[in-house]
Amino acid sequence: MAELDAANLMKQAVGKAAADRVKSNTIVGLGTGSTTAYALEFIGDRLKKGELENVVGIPTSFQAEVLARKYGIPLTTLDVADRIDIAIDGADEVDPQKNLIKGGGAAHTREKIVDALAETFLVVVDSGKLVDKLGSTFLLPVEVIPMALTPVMRALAKLGGKPELRMGIKKAGPVVTDQGNLVIDVKFDAIADPAELEKTINNLPGVLENGLFVGVADVILVGEIIDGQPTVREF
Repeated sequence: MAELDAANLMKQAVGKAAADRVKSNTIVGLGTGSTTAYALEFIGDRLKKGELENVVGIPTSFQAEVLARKYGIPLTTLDVADRIDIAIDGADEVDPQKNLIKGGGAAHTREKIVDALAETFLVVVDSGKLVDKLGSTFLLPVEVIPMALTPVMRALAKLGGKPELRMGIKKAGPVVTDQGNLVIDVKFDAIADPAELEKTINNLPGVLENGLFVGVADVILVGEIIDGQPTVREF
C-alpha cells in the first residue's frame, strides 16, 4: 500500500508541476492517463480559484473529455481552435533524446494529433518510465482498422516484431479505440531507429497510427521519490 501511495504522490506532484505551467488565455491539449488526470484536476482547481482565466482544453480521448467536464475545464475542438499553446500528456517510455512510446491507454492517435500541433508539448512521467532505448520495457501499440488486422500483423512480424492483439479487461474480446479500431501491441527486441520505424509502420496499409512519438516532446517533467518525498525535475 505504501508503494501505491508513493506512486500516487509522485504522479500528483508532477501533475501539479505541469498544471502550474498553464497560463491564462491559452488553449491546452489535455492528455490521457493517470498522471495527466492529476494535471487536469489541478488546472480545474486553478480555474475555480481564479488563478487562471480563459483557458480552454482540447481532449485527446473520451477519458480526458469526461475529466475536463468533471473539473470544470471548458472544451473546444480543432475545427474551432487556431492553435494549441501547450499540451500536457503522459508517456509509457521516454528515451534520453525525448523520444516516446505512448499508447498504453489506446489513445495514441488522437494524442499524437494534439501533441504534435502544440507550441509546447509537456510530458509528465514518473522516473520508472525513463529508458535508455525505446521498446525495452513497453510494447509498441499500433492502431489498425479491423479489416486490416491480419495482414498488418503479418507485416509487423516481417519487420522483426512479435505482434499481439490487445484484449479488453472486464470486457470480452479486443480493446476498441475511440475511433472504433483495434490495437496491436508489438514487442521489438530493439528499436535501433525510432524515426524510421515510426514511418515504416505508418506506411502499412490499414495502420492509422503507432505509439512512437519522435521529435515531438519539448519538455519532460519527471516525478521521483527522494528520501520519502515526491520531487519533480525537468529534462
